[in-house]
Amino acid sequence: MSAPRTRSTAMSTPAGATGAPRQELHLAAFFPFGPHYDWTSVADPTTYYDAETYATLARSAERGLFSAMFLGDSQRLREHLGRVNDTVVTGRPDQLVLFAHLAARTRHLGFVATLNTTFAAPADLAARVATVDRLSGGRAGWNVVTTNDAWTGANFRRGGYLPRSERYRSAEEHLAIVHALWDAEQGTTVRRSGAHHDVVAAATLPPSVQGAPVIFQAGESDEGRDFAARHAEGIFSRYLEPAPAAAFAADLRRRLVAHGRPADDLRIFPAASITLGDTEAEAREKAEWFHRRTRTDRMVVAVIEAVWGRDLSWLDPDGPLPDVDLVSAEQTRTHGVVNSRDNPVETAAAWRRVSAEQGLTVRALVDSLHAAAAFVGTPSSVADRLAASVRAGEIDGLNLTPQSVPDGFDDVVDRLVPELQERGVYRTGYPGTTLRENLGLRAPVHHRLRAAAG
Repeated sequence: MSAPRTRSTAMSTPAGATGAPRQELHLAAFFPFGPHYDWTSVADPTTYYDAETYATLARSAERGLFSAMFLGDSQRLREHLGRVNDTVVTGRPDQLVLFAHLAARTRHLGFVATLNTTFAAPADLAARVATVDRLSGGRAGWNVVTTNDAWTGANFRRGGYLPRSERYRSAEEHLAIVHALWDAEQGTTVRRSGAHHDVVAAATLPPSVQGAPVIFQAGESDEGRDFAARHAEGIFSRYLEPAPAAAFAADLRRRLVAHGRPADDLRIFPAASITLGDTEAEAREKAEWFHRRTRTDRMVVAVIEAVWGRDLSWLDPDGPLPDVDLVSAEQTRTHGVVNSRDNPVETAAAWRRVSAEQGLTVRALVDSLHAAAAFVGTPSSVADRLAASVRAGEIDGLNLTPQSVPDGFDDVVDRLVPELQERGVYRTGYPGTTLRENLGLRAPVHHRLRAAAG
């Protein structure tokens, strides 16, 4: 299989600007951390904090004409049974510091940081994102998140100060201040006062060469989807199967139009991994090998411990669920706990019922709970599936999680990208120099809505 075809291109009209349907897939490098990587093959986990590790991944992504690199947020180290979680690497480098470094090592790749509106000062966040945007020549984006839980807030001496019902109202004010600072001429003072933020600050840098950094959002609730429809230009999604993906896309398009925006004004990026093989059987074998290597006995048992609230290191992962009581009826998933839905008694009862009905071992139960979004197959079959999803309007991109570092994207770049190019759903060159251009986006949303309002 040949390497990706590349060509030089001039700046192009944003896809969809003429009313023509978009049929182009965008790939993005996505690093959520957690049980997604082959930690066991690396003796020293600090490898994951080496600058060259990220630079290698970024260069590989750019060689494959990826649109952007995303990094998940981590305001506090995840815990397990009251201690820092030892089953995954939970700490993450400061995104904007890392992205400033990588911007100097790349020419086209965009960089999207996941940053919190609840615990970050608007003026400080605006200046830091604008700095990366300026240093990269207009390749920065911001994934707006609204985490408000007391456990995270304790790291900022602000635990539980913001009710959940207020988090998006706070985010609206926060984003408006950031946009005002980004739009202002350097040195201009911006004054904004609201229920959650009271700011007098000066713009520290000239406005962005791409108009404004690109706004992403990841909320799944009605509030989150509406926030995306009002402000975002990209959204993270968990829907890959055709029916739910189509429903999610249709819902967002309806909301976009309701807020005065074109129906194709938002890029949808579900997250997934890709495992390729010369045959379907080989791909499945590789995927199973990776799953078993990363889903260790300790990690399997830890999922049960998180709900039972007690040490179960004696538990056989290939046996039944433990026949012991839970420690507490109250638990919070904000400590890195998953699948407990904050009600461990109901969760444990449901798990016991399912395990009994289906004869599941602990390992089989955990596997069913953590079924990863993945494409497994030959380069041709995976390309066919992705092309069909793009042409059906179900997705616009894919947040690609590497299964290893630093070579986790090489298979996709060398084997899958050429297949996508042959199907006409993947570019052969970067259309511009900014993230906004390379995502095929129009001018910033708040600029257009402000102009439409007169």
